[in-house]
Amino acid sequence: MRWPRGVDGFCYGGDYNPEQWPAEVWTQDVALMRQARVNLVTVGVFAWSRLEPHPGRYDFDWLDRVLDLLHGAGIRVALATPTASPPPWFSLAHPDALPVTVDGVRLHHGSRDTYCAVAPAYRNAARAIAEALAARYRDHPALALWHVHNEYGTTCHCRYVADAFRHWLRSRHGDLDRLNDVWSTSFWGQHYSDWEQVDLPRATQYLANPAQLLDFRRFWSDQLLAAYVEQRDLLRAATPDVPVTTNYVFGDWVPVDHARWSSEVDLVAIDHYPSAADRGAEEQIGFAADLARSWARRVGTGGDGGPGADGGAAWLLMESAPNLIHVPGRMHSREPGRLARNSLAYVARGSVGAMFFQWRAPVGGAERFHSALVPHVGPESRVFRETVALGRDLARLSAQVGRCGMVQTSVGIGWDVECWWALQGPGLPSRRLDYLDEVGTVHRLLWQAGFGTDFVGPDQLAHPTAAAGRIGVATGPDVGDPAVGDAVGDPAGGHVLLVLPALYLASDRTASRVRAWVAAGGHLLVSYFSGIADEHGRIRLGGYPGAFRDVLGIRVEEFHPLADDERQPVVGGPGLPVGADGRDGGHGGAMTGRIWSETVRLAGARPVLTYAGGRLAGQPAVTRHRYGAGVAWYVSTRLDDDGYRWLLELVATAAGAVPTCPQAPVGVEAVRRGSPEGTSWLFLFNHDEAPRSVPVAGTPVLVSGRPAPHSGGPSVTVPGGGYVVLREDRHLPPRQN
Repeated sequence: MRWPRGVDGFCYGGDYNPEQWPAEVWTQDVALMRQARVNLVTVGVFAWSRLEPHPGRYDFDWLDRVLDLLHGAGIRVALATPTASPPPWFSLAHPDALPVTVDGVRLHHGSRDTYCAVAPAYRNAARAIAEALAARYRDHPALALWHVHNEYGTTCHCRYVADAFRHWLRSRHGDLDRLNDVWSTSFWGQHYSDWEQVDLPRATQYLANPAQLLDFRRFWSDQLLAAYVEQRDLLRAATPDVPVTTNYVFGDWVPVDHARWSSEVDLVAIDHYPSAADRGAEEQIGFAADLARSWARRVGTGGDGGPGADGGAAWLLMESAPNLIHVPGRMHSREPGRLARNSLAYVARGSVGAMFFQWRAPVGGAERFHSALVPHVGPESRVFRETVALGRDLARLSAQVGRCGMVQTSVGIGWDVECWWALQGPGLPSRRLDYLDEVGTVHRLLWQAGFGTDFVGPDQLAHPTAAAGRIGVATGPDVGDPAVGDAVGDPAGGHVLLVLPALYLASDRTASRVRAWVAAGGHLLVSYFSGIADEHGRIRLGGYPGAFRDVLGIRVEEFHPLADDERQPVVGGPGLPVGADGRDGGHGGAMTGRIWSETVRLAGARPVLTYAGGRLAGQPAVTRHRYGAGVAWYVSTRLDDDGYRWLLELVATAAGAVPTCPQAPVGVEAVRRGSPEGTSWLFLFNHDEAPRSVPVAGTPVLVSGRPAPHSGGPSVTVPGGGYVVLREDRHLPPRQN
């Protein structure tokens, strides 16, 4: 990553919208920012109509005053290009640049994100405003970071997009024969004989072609990336010493492959808004932060998926909600102390700060009740007092921890957004197949068990040596495709266990990499509905899971999706390492499967758990197979949480993985962040109300906003709802990312 220019310590602040307020409020805001130790604010995200009130006529005077005021207070600026919200005059002048829905309805101006990212008029206007901002502020001393656009994701189905889609398909597939093949157009008589016949996915009579839908998602991600790169290149040319980024947003509606995008940004920045009022919020924070860190490794790689130029994985939380959690249907006020605890959880997992949307709550507009650091009641509030306290804690911590985003992990979880997209398509065996839920469940259960995890893309599978879990090159007859050797040096090799949940799409290259990874000594756990199709969504023949049958030592003959209220009992089988009742000392009670079950035939694997009752009684439910120097497990149903957690702990322990802090009691989350020099800091977060004692050694540097003691003891007490950060008197172990 490239650090925002001139920012000392961790980044702290958020979106600042001075155009919403009279000038006298600006002075008050800057004074409050200094009180809270804010050092970076994003300005101008939605200000296009104020910056360019008429076509080609700019009004920068107000922005000059704001940037000068911020600079005078020592506050740096992430200056945004406002291209996510074109002004009214643009929409009136260029109605063909308004977006068209999948139903063919053209939308009207009246909200943000009302544009087509492919329309020539929009792209020209976006470049023009970006170029004007670069020319005006290239030498302004407050400029620290360029923030391009906002939360790329708007989709369009207009004629410009249709033309671009055909061009993209030609580039990707070459000719119509290839397109017809990968789209399986012989089915339902969809064979194309001319490129003009190829259209966008639109509202149609029945089920759309899933391969067409998948390619459109890939195409649209590339189109949005091209729009970003156009602006980025203009800004880089004007200010080569100022990093450029955009803010990634989460959601099943987002048609962006953030993993691919990350080689094109100077700093991975995410917006994250947990949606659970209970401890699910903390679980979601861990998921989002680990995912952001995995993307950050791609910065500076040129797209090859290897470690970034600085060898680290630091990233930035660009937006979150400070005092409210937006639970579906209502807004939940964060409990006292939760703002700091949650913010530092992102930092523990590699963020170089905590930024929020937004600084001051607006008096009107669609998001008038959105969370803010300065709420409607003003600075005389609990929220602002906690804002000030968090700024103090981040300043203390940044002096200790520094900028590297290394976090100790031992388990890798497969992540492929294209599998997510494919499982949103039509014609699947069960409507309950949910990629994000499958991946999220694995992460959540490992989070609960205390294991440090990373996410690993299909292009990041490397090969650990059996002895140390470090990167090595697998050789011998089990390796298969020699192309896997180019993964040497990738961070995935630091893991001793790789979990692939619902990896529905798997290319030959991915299958070969998985095979080589296990053969070299890695431990693998694959869940149901993985390896079913190739990268185009064409089903692999000969038995499921086609891409991974050999490494798993099984052959699945039939799927048996379960009804919403249906449960399938699961008990222990004759294989190691569990007992006859399907339990060991760590699991109490019978296990059940839900969502899915299968007819699994053994082809070298041994059963570990079996189905009990019904048509599958006595047949394998979970299997284990030794392959080369490694071990591969298969889970053919969704075990209940207790059973699945028990299995994941069992497999992780067998692989040699160890929880980050095995001594931590239930309710205390532990994350270990380190530096290239070997110093480590242990973050302990107590998500319960009662204090918890943790028997760990180290020197406390931060204790829930209070001055830390000068020396540590044999244990530390973590306040209820609070946190402790310790500098450890030892170095990180070899496996770290």
